[in-house]
Amino acid sequence: MKRFPTHILPLLALGLMVLSCGKESAGPADAIPQEVINKISAMGFNPDGIEKVDEGYRIERDIIITGEFLEGAHVDAEVPNAEQYRTFNVVNTGGNRTITVYIPQGGNNGFSSTYVAALDEAISRYNAQNLDLVFQRVASSGADISFSRLSKRDERRGVLGSAGFPSSNGNPYGQIKMSGILQSTYGLGVNGIATIMAHEMGHCIGFRHTDWFDRSISCGGGTSNEGSGSVGAVNIPGTPTGANPNSDLSWMLSCTDGGNRPFTNNDQTALDWMYNGNY
Repeated sequence: MKRFPTHILPLLALGLMVLSCGKESAGPADAIPQEVINKISAMGFNPDGIEKVDEGYRIERDIIITGEFLEGAHVDAEVPNAEQYRTFNVVNTGGNRTITVYIPQGGNNGFSSTYVAALDEAISRYNAQNLDLVFQRVASSGADISFSRLSKRDERRGVLGSAGFPSSNGNPYGQIKMSGILQSTYGLGVNGIATIMAHEMGHCIGFRHTDWFDRSISCGGGTSNEGSGSVGAVNIPGTPTGANPNSDLSWMLSCTDGGNRPFTNNDQTALDWMYNGNY
């Protein structure tokens, strides 16, 4: 595998923790009830590193598990060591669906013009695949997917972004939280930010991490299996076995070096199978 020296960016928790080789201690407010940890484990997820956030709980470094999801039915299915994965829930396109996306601009809670350009680039990458779903940026709130700023605390801790998976009624997950300091603190440009945005958008429409079964493939360190959980980790037909960041820098790998990752041939195969005549 390709190791990214000193600046691997986990697609949720990059930078400050990685660069400093340290971890911020959790205070009493961060304590997770044992029953929640037990339930996360029973669902098939690895609870290591679970965090309490406004929407519920964050696992797998950038996946949001809501309280509603915790109370839902849980079915475990695991297909290890294959290249591309989807969740059980997908977006219903009806053969032709437009997903609107909103990003606020300016002010303390908005994003710079670089982020807007990055979102336009991420959208263009998806739309160039001629899928049954297209993304469209809109200028007002109330969109299918809305971007918002992570908390200052999460930004200081090096969190890049977070999102969830589609709902059981066939709608995409509706919120992506992004760090607003990717450009100023980490020096990322339009393409690097676009890659992270496209990654989180991928979760919203039902894609799991390419290397969920072994995060060390892209993140380094020891072997870490995220678990398939009740959301599922279903292999997408036509994609090869074994995630290989040396030759195939998938946009859905768990960790990134902050560089540009347009869709690979395998990514395009997965996108085409998912959203070209199937759903």
